[in-house]
Amino acid sequence: MTNLHVSQPVGCIIQGKMIQGAAESFVVINPADEQVLALCSSPSEAQIEDTIRSAEQAFHQWKNTDDATRQSILHRIADRIEEHREELARLVVQEQGKPYALAEFEVGGAIAWTRYQAELKIETEILQDDANKRIELHHRPLGIVASVTPWNWPLMIAVWHIMPAIRAGNVVINKPSEFTPLSTLRLGELIQEEVAPGVVSILTGGGEVGAKLTSHPAIAKVVFTGSTATGQRIMQSAAATFKHLTLELGGNDAGIVLLDTDIQAMATRIFHGAFINMGQTCAALKRLYVH
Repeated sequence: MTNLHVSQPVGCIIQGKMIQGAAESFVVINPADEQVLALCSSPSEAQIEDTIRSAEQAFHQWKNTDDATRQSILHRIADRIEEHREELARLVVQEQGKPYALAEFEVGGAIAWTRYQAELKIETEILQDDANKRIELHHRPLGIVASVTPWNWPLMIAVWHIMPAIRAGNVVINKPSEFTPLSTLRLGELIQEEVAPGVVSILTGGGEVGAKLTSHPAIAKVVFTGSTATGQRIMQSAAATFKHLTLELGGNDAGIVLLDTDIQAMATRIFHGAFINMGQTCAALKRLYVH
């Protein structure tokens, strides 16, 4: 997918392969010059169902993969990201618009997060062990995780969603923002080199694709980063089947400057806290109270 061709729509990753979506295509715009960067294809309802069936089949095998194997696979995925860090950074710049240095930071964060997840210990916890009883807490995978990711950190947040889920033995279907699907699709291609088909799938498209995923009865958990309004709709649709939910929604973060603050030392940090990634960050400083 390195060489993008506007005439040929970029597909979805279904059953481990890049497959053309059967629904209507959409354009990805380079925000720097407002030129069409690529065409992407959306999946049909039948293709969404195929993706879910593939994920169900993959889960039966992946959940039984031993812990050391999953650790090794995540480290190898991190290696793949590192090998393609320049390509991924340039894709992020082209589709999202951030400066190249910040895109490099994003790719570096994706590598570091993948390695961190690889080293997590998922062990049985002994809650009580005495003459009366022994209580053990076991961590078991849930099943299919639907991941819906935003446009501001398209690669890094996809990694935040995908890597913990597969590290714990789940399988993932990711729906990236329709504004920034390209770096996530490339990430998905790299992941396919290390996992079986169906363990990680990528479906591109608009909100209708996300809505079908997050309301589907076969989905065990939804992870969403985005607006509060969309998070409310996801919570409503998930209620019918009691899905597990992780929602990171819009914040209203405040900074407080007290009387004894060293203004010279803090001014630059406050500025960057508000305007990192052009201010397009959920945790960006939005209110400042100065003594």
